[in-house]
Amino acid sequence: MDKVKAAIIGSGNIGTDLMIKILRTSDVFEMGAMVGIDPESDGLSRAKRLGVATTHEGIDGLVNLDVWPDIGVVFDATSAGAHERHHEIVTGAGKKMVDLTPAALGPYVIPVVNGDDHLGAQNVNMVTCGGQATIPIVAAVSRVARVPYAEIVASVSSRSAGPGTRANIDEFTETTARGIEAVGGADKGKAIIILNPAEPPMIMRDTIFTLSQGADEAEIERSIEQMVKDVQEYVPGYRLKQKVQFERFGSNNPVRIPGVGTFEGMKTSVFLEVEGAAHYLPAYAGNLDIMTSAGLVTGEKMMRARAVAEAA
Repeated sequence: MDKVKAAIIGSGNIGTDLMIKILRTSDVFEMGAMVGIDPESDGLSRAKRLGVATTHEGIDGLVNLDVWPDIGVVFDATSAGAHERHHEIVTGAGKKMVDLTPAALGPYVIPVVNGDDHLGAQNVNMVTCGGQATIPIVAAVSRVARVPYAEIVASVSSRSAGPGTRANIDEFTETTARGIEAVGGADKGKAIIILNPAEPPMIMRDTIFTLSQGADEAEIERSIEQMVKDVQEYVPGYRLKQKVQFERFGSNNPVRIPGVGTFEGMKTSVFLEVEGAAHYLPAYAGNLDIMTSAGLVTGEKMMRARAVAEAA
């Protein structure tokens, strides 16, 4: 298939990292345009130096660029609040959209869990960076056992949290919790994010707790280890920090979960770290790298599926 021209809205950390990934690694996309609102942003400056069409007039500037009719997919790396208008304009023009904000207007997509389920959708949502890191683990448990409850804690360096991330903290927790349920398979999910100001900056670390019934330790551990290998196909720095831990709760020591009730079964604790590929962002910003990597993989799958459908 011929390469598809992609536009990126948002010239901050995520948008710029995604641009570098497309230019360096993608055999499906070529950069069509980089869109921002700050003419002095590093992302727009880099795009200009690399010969990519740019505008600092946001979505309105994008639709006025000569390249707009040739754009096949638009990646939104701005904010949940801005995404609704972007969605209306882009999908209204018949173009595909990959949403890297927590707006959640389209179906949630986690590549290793449901990456093939929504290839025909006009707009797909990549949940959140914390969701991309932790929902695969919840799904790994839920595919072998029932999961009444799952809770995740995503701890990231405050240096890797730009204005967009900070503006979307509430949406982050809400969207991640819904993704834990809708894609991860938990009956009830909870998400917490911690912006850690430590110096030197810390690598992204994630903790996942699940309460499950119907599978033993060996089954759960095998499923988790296979899921980690699957994520490593597009995020090599995704890894278990230590062995999976288990704790059993029986009738003599049940645990009570607010909103869930009394629980008897298996508690699984998983500790991850995510190191970024350092295409543009520092290696410690694995939270942003997993988001751009997942978005790129998903966009490429969507375009390949479209090419197959058009050739049929």
